[in-house]
Parts: sequence; structure tokens; C-alpha cells
Amino acid sequence: MNQSDIERVQTYLRRLLGSERISLLRPAKPGLSVEVAVDDEVIGTAHKDTDEGETSYSLTLTILEEDLPPVPKAATAAGAARRR
Repeated sequence: MNQSDIERVQTYLRRLLGSERISLLRPAKPGLSVEVAVDDEVIGTAHKDTDEGETSYSLTLTILEEDLPPVPKAATAAGAARRR
């Protein structure tokens, strides 16, 4: 993605999601993925695809298990009961 693509997609995401905290970060080296961040936390990547004259942009959000809240005990017990 070039700088114009990055700025346009960033503007779109900020408007769509209602947050100025979203940033698209240009890669340090050409050919690497553009990173999507909220404040200082990178949450995924953005990619540009051109196929048969049509251009689209895709986002991949990555959520690490360690970043999720713990599973409530009631949900854990219910899941174990269903497996029996």
C-alpha cells in the first residue's frame, strides 16, 4: 500500500468505527504489511488486493489468548457438563 492508500483506509476506518485512536502504520521496509493500531497497541494488519481491475482492502485482526479476560467459572462448568 502506498501512503495515499494508507491515509484513505485510515480515514475510512476512523469514520466507520468512530474513533480517532485508530492508526495505520507504514512498514519500516517495503513489502511488509501495514500495521493497524489502536493507540500504541498493534491489533492486526491491512492489505491491498487488486484482481481483474478491482481493488479491495482487507484487515486481519489478531487477538492473543493472553490478552483475553479469563473465562467465567460458570461458563467453564457449563462447557464441561455438555461434553459429558
